[in-house]
Amino acid sequence: MQLGTRWTTGAEPPASVPAALRPGIAEVEANLAGSLSLSKGHWTLTWLEGRPIAELDAGWEVLLTASGDVIARPFQD
Repeated sequence: MQLGTRWTTGAEPPASVPAALRPGIAEVEANLAGSLSLSKGHWTLTWLEGRPIAELDAGWEVLLTASGDVIARPFQD
């Protein structure tokens, strides 16, 4: 796994965040709007097997599957 970057929720994602993930990130933030965990949250972009994963420390992830689909879901161990 390769570490990417980190940014605060509600802020514009850094340029290194792939365009494919941005709508999913915005969707998660919209669904959690007003949540205390969102207001103090951070996203972390990592890469696993060459695919990007954005993880929100409030328990969500937005990822790109091998087939090219973007999935936004609660974090799974």
